[in-house]
Amino acid sequence: MQIPKLDYSKLDGLITAVIQDWKTMRVLMVGFMNEEAFTETLSTGKAVFYSRSRNKLWLKGESSGHFLLIKEIRTDCDSDTLLISAEAVGPGVCHEGYESCFFKQLNESQEFVTVNVKTYDTAAIYGGK
Repeated sequence: MQIPKLDYSKLDGLITAVIQDWKTMRVLMVGFMNEEAFTETLSTGKAVFYSRSRNKLWLKGESSGHFLLIKEIRTDCDSDTLLISAEAVGPGVCHEGYESCFFKQLNESQEFVTVNVKTYDTAAIYGGK
C-alpha cells in the first residue's frame, strides 16, 4: 500500500487530525498522528493516534470499545492537517463521558460551561479514572 505524502515537519513529526461524525458533521475530537499512526489508520480502518503524554501510538477505543471507523479522510492545502469523517462506535468519544470532546461553551460571563449531557458512565468503562 502506498501511503499518501503528508507534511509532518511543522509539529515535530505530528499532524493534527480533526475527527467529525460522518453523518452530522459534528466535531468529535482532535488528536495527533505521526506517520506510523496514519499508516495504521489506513490499514485498520480505525483511528489510531499518537499520544504525546504517553509517547506511543493508541488505537481510539482500545480501552473503552468506542472505536472510530474511518469513512473519509481529507487533507488541507498544506497537507499538514487531516479532516477525518468517522462513525463513532459506542455512546461517546470523550473520555469524560460525552458524545464529543467539545461539550463546553463560552457563556456571557466569559466562562466555559458544560452544555451537553453525559452519554455514558466513565467509571463503568475506565474503572474510576
